[in-house]
Amino acid sequence: MIISKIANKGLNIGPLFFLYYLSISEIDTYFENFFEILSFNIQLIIIYFWVLKRPSLLGNGHIFFAGLINDVVMGFPLGISSLCYLIISLMATYIKNMSVNTSITSDWFTFFLAAMFSNGTFLILASNFSEIQINFLDMSYNTFFTLIFFPFFWFLFNVYNSMIGNRNV
Repeated sequence: MIISKIANKGLNIGPLFFLYYLSISEIDTYFENFFEILSFNIQLIIIYFWVLKRPSLLGNGHIFFAGLINDVVMGFPLGISSLCYLIISLMATYIKNMSVNTSITSDWFTFFLAAMFSNGTFLILASNFSEIQINFLDMSYNTFFTLIFFPFFWFLFNVYNSMIGNRNV
């Protein structure tokens, strides 16, 4: 019984652990070293999906702290990634409260809007309040590939979500 509870806690903390791991590592720049334009922001997908499906797994405090860690690792001014992550979280919360049932197409479309708003906020803040040189073409590639990979991770996270749901029953 105790081992089952520990296994359930371990599975429930999986998305949070993955978010922190991705914030600490520079995995998107790892792909960029092999393919010049392949860069995507999986943190946005994780935050959007899990806040939409199971908001109790990721709290806004964890999302904010993961953004701060990402800022330190990537060399961005503190708070820019946190604000962008919280924008994604708030938009996912709004969509969750306004819709009864979601599907891949509705989630993909609303994620597109959330990612555009979040990345626009990042561009405005980074260009106005820091000395970071932002290449708009690289940012558009990153947004494009994030949107392209969203369905793949949506299906993958849905399978994981159903595994968590079956174990909690």
